[in-house]
Amino acid sequence: MNAGRDVGTPVSVKIRERIVAARKRFHSNDNIAAFIEAGELEQLLDEVEVKMQGVLDSMVIDTTSDHNTNDTARRVAKMYLNEVFKGRYTEQPRITEFPNVERLNELMIVGPITVRSACSHHFCPVMGKLWIGVMPNEHTNVIGLSKYARLAEWVMGRPQIQEEAVVQLANLIMDKTQPDGLAIVMEATHYCMAWRGVKDVDAKMINSVMRGAFLTNSALRREFLALIPGRK
Repeated sequence: MNAGRDVGTPVSVKIRERIVAARKRFHSNDNIAAFIEAGELEQLLDEVEVKMQGVLDSMVIDTTSDHNTNDTARRVAKMYLNEVFKGRYTEQPRITEFPNVERLNELMIVGPITVRSACSHHFCPVMGKLWIGVMPNEHTNVIGLSKYARLAEWVMGRPQIQEEAVVQLANLIMDKTQPDGLAIVMEATHYCMAWRGVKDVDAKMINSVMRGAFLTNSALRREFLALIPGRK
């Protein structure tokens, strides 16, 4: 009975049922890789393609005779699942951690790291950069500089709200490295504002998250902010 049902059940329904059964969230900025089985991402790609074709049909776009759009549904499906929203469907990148043998305890800043995301309201691009400040201690796990960029890419590769994205990234880095303090500043252009709506191409959003020593030590916080180019 169940096997017969599975044959005709969309893969998105199967994945959703697993998430609900586990009592987990599947918001736009959540990672759901743990609930996707081998081969299902390819099936999901096919399903999204079919539904995207329905969107194009409803927009009265002739994708049959128009050579510019006859493969648009497939391209959009691949873009969403394999590129811009890849952070929803793939596992966290492998991060090698090393003990702080030299007992480093000085401020370290990584950035600017290029940010590419999309707002969860309109699926319009969010493009910008961020800086990460770390105050390590003797117990802090040390990770390579490029790994900060990989973690940022993974978190930002989902439909996001900037304020929530920075908090997600801060939580992830705190969990991975256990520093005395962590600071993140992000500056981005939101094309839901630049491309539509008021069409203000110059407006940017800047926000920050301060944890540990950066929250309690105002001198450390000022030092971090002063060392960020253009953010004094």
